[in-house]
Amino acid sequence: MSSAKFDIVVYGATGFTGQLVAEYLAAHYKNDKQLKWAMAGRSLDKLKSVLDAIGAPADTPLIVADASDAASLKAMVAQTKSVITTVGPYLLYGNELIAECAATGTDYFDLCGEVPWMRRMIDTHLAAAQKSGARIMFSCGYDSIPFELGAFTAQEEAKRVFGATAPRVKGRVREMRGTFSGGTAASSKAIFAAAAQDPSLLALLRDPFALTPDFEGPKQPPGNKPVYDEDLETWLTPFFMANINTRNVHRSNMLLGFAYGRDFVYDEMQIAGPGEEGKAAAKEIVAANNRMATQAPPKPGEGPSKEERENGMYDLLFVAIAPDGRQVRTFVKGDRDPGYGSTSKMIAECAVCLLRDATDVPGGIWTPGAAMQHKLIKRLQENAGLTFGVEE
Repeated sequence: MSSAKFDIVVYGATGFTGQLVAEYLAAHYKNDKQLKWAMAGRSLDKLKSVLDAIGAPADTPLIVADASDAASLKAMVAQTKSVITTVGPYLLYGNELIAECAATGTDYFDLCGEVPWMRRMIDTHLAAAQKSGARIMFSCGYDSIPFELGAFTAQEEAKRVFGATAPRVKGRVREMRGTFSGGTAASSKAIFAAAAQDPSLLALLRDPFALTPDFEGPKQPPGNKPVYDEDLETWLTPFFMANINTRNVHRSNMLLGFAYGRDFVYDEMQIAGPGEEGKAAAKEIVAANNRMATQAPPKPGEGPSKEERENGMYDLLFVAIAPDGRQVRTFVKGDRDPGYGSTSKMIAECAVCLLRDATDVPGGIWTPGAAMQHKLIKRLQENAGLTFGVEE
């Protein structure tokens, strides 16, 4: 794609999250004359409105493209080296775009957490992407970059301290302020509707190794009810994104040549607190999540205010445990709400990192962390408000 007019096209720029991605690129790279990017969406009028709203240069290129119009997607892809797509549910709106990118060698980034669809895309398009040189990357936002790279940095510290990676890593959410997106809610609804029609999808949803074709690792902790963690001396409660993130972490391990081992065990849960108060809090969090599941979710395109996004944050702990019981602990922190403010920065930096820092990544269907590793960590720390560190 060396003859492409653009380095990056933000497809879905008229949606809530897509607009945030475009706004980030416009602000953060406004003096970078080498980065050529464009915005794409279904309506030219709406694209022009977004252009004004985000304060982007008036000459920012705009492309009309629609998931229901294969010719428009083909024309969009032909103009760019990479596409960032925020147009979901991907199960409904992502098939033609990813097929076109895989066939033409165009890099692809999304925010997908739809595990059965991701597996179907791996099975369908991996060979084409490897042949064309396209680097396809799912889950380039809060699901699952901080967790994928959190596990990676814990293993890097384990190698430094233990001399080897650890067969067991625990991912723990210590604090999180922010809301999940309307797109996430719509994706969940679409996946469960599809699973109701195709029972084989239910098996994929339950399988910790759904994204590691031809590999089945050891039994994993279910993480589906409150438990007491002896290592951390605290109560834990289920984390609603664990069923996405854990699958991506296991795929990363596979893509890294099973650097964490074929017997690797990984889970994610949310910290509720110690003692009886922590036990009660864990149960209340479960009850609150159940109540939320019965409420009307935010609609795609809706999201929190700028103030709410800027007041959001997250703090994640990763504990790597050696066979002899020794531990190392690392953390990942983000400076914005996870579902929007931080996510929009992460996916943008993924695209720039692959374009500029990790050009030698071969074609295939990757996790961002496995593909870009320390290069992505460096860029996220320098530009996207993430902090990676070792617990003292």
